[in-house]
Amino acid sequence: MHGKLPDLIMALLARPGIGPVLIIAAQAVVSLLLIVALYGLARLLKLGGDARIADAAHAADLARAALPGFEPVEISLDRARIGALVRDEAGRVVLVRRHGARFVGKQLTSHHGIRLDRTMLTLETGDPGFGTLTIDLGAQAQVWAASLRRLGDHAA
Repeated sequence: MHGKLPDLIMALLARPGIGPVLIIAAQAVVSLLLIVALYGLARLLKLGGDARIADAAHAADLARAALPGFEPVEISLDRARIGALVRDEAGRVVLVRRHGARFVGKQLTSHHGIRLDRTMLTLETGDPGFGTLTIDLGAQAQVWAASLRRLGDHAA
């Protein structure tokens, strides 16, 4: 069996016109192996995936990371867990949202751009890099919409 594989390869190479076919087949195999290797590397590094806010403690940690000195006292999570509103004792509000596979937070400084539609609260921060987020807060949406009016009407 040991001598048969090299003999088979030599027989294939001796056939007219087989060279380009073997090159294409080898390229396809190498490409497939590289794709599998990249997939394995992405899994090893825990890249991608469906990032969700685990719970209120996770949302609090994300808000603290976004705004130094921020100590949450009130937290409302989006039903899909892709965003959260977090308030501290001083009345500052941080909007936490998913950005790719990670989370970012931004302090809301104005009620400008905040719209309520039943249980859905749409928040525009005025920051094009942060964007607009619509979150489903359930019954808490009306409470948050009313409390956010206290932020004033100056630009975000």
